[in-house]
Amino acid sequence: MHRSLFLTVLAGAALMAACQKPVPATQDGTDLWLAAGRPYGEVLASVQTAVDPALPAEGYHIYDADGARHIDAGSEAGLRYGVYALQRAEVLGQAGPGIDVQEAPYYNLRLLNHWDNLDDTVERGYAGKSMWEWTSPDIPEARIRHYAELCASVGINGSVLNNVNANPLILDAEHIARVAKIAAILREYGIKTYLSIKWTSPIALSGLKSGDPLDRKVRKWWQDKAAEIYAAIPDFGGFLVKANSEGQAGPQDYGRTHADGANMLGEALAPYGGIVMWRAFVYSPTSPDRANQAVEEFLPLDGQFADNVIVQIKNGPIDFQPREPFSPLFGKLHDTQMMMEFQITQEYLGFSNHLAYHGTTWEECLDADTYRDGAGSTVAKMVTAIAGVANTGQDPNFCGYVFAQANWYAYGRLAWNPELGAEEIADEWVRQTFLRPDGMSEAAFSARFVAPVRDMLMASREAVVNYEMPLGLHHLFGGTHYGPMPWERLARPDWTPAYYHKADSAGIGFDRTRGGSDNVSQYNEPLASQFDDVATCPEELLLWFHHLPWDYRMKSGRTLWDEICLHYDAGVRQVEAFRRTWAGLEPYVAPALFAETAARLEIQQHDAEWWRDACVGYFQTFSQRPLPQEALPLGLPVDSLLFKVLRSDGLGMPVHDADRRPVLVDFRNFRRPQ
Repeated sequence: MHRSLFLTVLAGAALMAACQKPVPATQDGTDLWLAAGRPYGEVLASVQTAVDPALPAEGYHIYDADGARHIDAGSEAGLRYGVYALQRAEVLGQAGPGIDVQEAPYYNLRLLNHWDNLDDTVERGYAGKSMWEWTSPDIPEARIRHYAELCASVGINGSVLNNVNANPLILDAEHIARVAKIAAILREYGIKTYLSIKWTSPIALSGLKSGDPLDRKVRKWWQDKAAEIYAAIPDFGGFLVKANSEGQAGPQDYGRTHADGANMLGEALAPYGGIVMWRAFVYSPTSPDRANQAVEEFLPLDGQFADNVIVQIKNGPIDFQPREPFSPLFGKLHDTQMMMEFQITQEYLGFSNHLAYHGTTWEECLDADTYRDGAGSTVAKMVTAIAGVANTGQDPNFCGYVFAQANWYAYGRLAWNPELGAEEIADEWVRQTFLRPDGMSEAAFSARFVAPVRDMLMASREAVVNYEMPLGLHHLFGGTHYGPMPWERLARPDWTPAYYHKADSAGIGFDRTRGGSDNVSQYNEPLASQFDDVATCPEELLLWFHHLPWDYRMKSGRTLWDEICLHYDAGVRQVEAFRRTWAGLEPYVAPALFAETAARLEIQQHDAEWWRDACVGYFQTFSQRPLPQEALPLGLPVDSLLFKVLRSDGLGMPVHDADRRPVLVDFRNFRRPQ
C-alpha cells in the first residue's frame, strides 16, 4: 500500500515536471524583431492619439491619463514611432501603469543605403537577390510593406534604393515610374525615397559631350531631370553620389572640385527641398597612405558646400574594417554638414555566415572623442545625419541569417538615439526576436536564454577582430572580401594586403606616425600625440599606426609575435565557446532557428581556423619564430593555402562542404579562356 502510494506520488511529480518543461515556440525568423509584440494595428487601437504641434515633428509622448493610455506626437510620423515604441516597451516589460515616455530622434535623416543593382544582384549583399526585384514586371508589394514596417519600427525614415556604383538607367522614364510605385508604399510608413546617381548620366542618357558641373548644358540637364523626378515623386528625398572614387567619373575629371559637383546637383534639387549626399570615400592608387586622402581632398573645401549638401563619411578612414579608428575627417570639418556612413552588411566580417554584432562597433565610433571643439566633441555630435549600408535581400528573413538581423535593428536604434548602449540594444533585440517557450517564466527565460545570447552578441565582434585582423591589422582578405589572403598581389597596390600589413623580417604594421605617413597629424590633440607614441597608442590600434619589431614587448609582457598568435587563437576559442553556449540553448528556441544558427556557428569556427592558419602561418615566414607554447598548433600549413581561392556561388556567397568547411580550389588549375 505504501509502495503504491509512493509510485503514485512519483508519477504525479514526473507528470508535473513534464508539464513544466519548456516547449519552444514555432518561428522561422521571418517576423524579425516584431515577432514577440502585438500587431501594430492592435497597439494603435488600444490608445488615444493626438497630433500636438508643440512636440518635435517626429517626436512622441506616451503617457497614462484619465484612465486611458495616450500617444501624442508632432506629426503622423511621430504617432507611428510612438506606437512602435509602446509595442517595444510592452515586450520589454516597460509599459506598466503610469508610463511616461517622451522621445524625439537625435538625427533628422536616418537612412538605409541599398547597394542593389538593376539586374537584381546586390553588391556586398548576402541575403539573395535584390528585394526590389528590378527585373520583375511588378514590384513586390508585400515584401516592401514588411520592410517598411521594420524600418519604421526602429525610426528609419529614408531609403536609397540603388547601388552607389549606379547604373544611369535608374534615371530613365521607365525606372522613375517604377521608383514612384515603391515610393508610394514607403511614404505610408514615413520613409522618403532617394536614388544613387552616376555622374555621367547626362552623357549616357542624352548624349551630352560633357559632365562638367560648370557647363550650362549639364546644369540644365540635371535641373530638368530633377523636375521630372519630382513630378512623379513629390516627396523625393534627393541624390546619393559616388564620384571620383574607385574609377568612377566625377567633377575632378573636368578640373572641378567635389564642391562644384555637389553644389550643381544641390542647385537642381533645392527648389523641391531635396538634398545631395556626397560621399567622401575617395582614394588614389598613387597615394602613399589611403587613410590620408579624405582629409586631403575635403578639408580644403570646408565651407564651400551648399546648404542642402551633406558630405557622407565612412566610420573609418579605410573601408568598414572589423576595427578602425574613426575617420579623422569627422574632427576636421567645421562648416560642412557631415553624415555618418556605417555598413550593416558584413562585407569584411564573414558575410551572413558569421555572428558579428555591430552594435559594439558603432558604439565605439559614435562615442569616440574627436576633440574638434574641445573634450566631449564626440563623433555622434559632429554628424547631423546617419546612413547604413543595408543587409537586405529576397531571403524570407531579409538578412540571410537570424543573427544578421540584429545589425539592422541596432543601426536603427542608434540612428534614433546614439546614446543608447550596445548591450541594451542587444537585450532588446533578443527579447523581441525570440519567442519565450510555453511553460517558462519570464525570469527563467531572461536568465537561461536572453542573458547568454546577449553575451554572445556582445563578444562576437571582438571575436571576429581576433581571428581576422587583431591589434590594428587590416585589409588582410582576398578579392572576395571573405577569407584570408595576406599574401595576395593585385594590380593596384592599395587593394593589396601587403600595402597595409607591411610584414617583413624586421616587423609588421603600417607606420602612420609623424615619421611615417603622418596620418596621426590629421587627428586633433591629444589624439595625435597619443597615436604617435607607441607607449600610449591603444594596443587594439597598435599596428594601424606603428610598424613594430616582432620582439616588441607588449603590455602583457609577451612579445608582439606571441601576442598576435594568441589573439588569433583567442578568436577561434571564442567561436568554440559560442557553439557550446548555443548547444545548451536548444530547449528554449524554435527548432528552425536553432538548426540555422548551429550550422552557421560551425561554419564560423572552421572559417576562424582558416583565418588563423593562413595569417599566423604567413606572418611566421617573416618572423621566423616558433608559436608560443600555449598556442594551438596550426591545422593547415601555409604552403598548402598560398595558391588556393575560395569557391563562391552565383550570388557571391562562399561555398562550404558537407562538413561546413570552406571549399578552397587551386587557382592554377582554372582553365583560362582561349
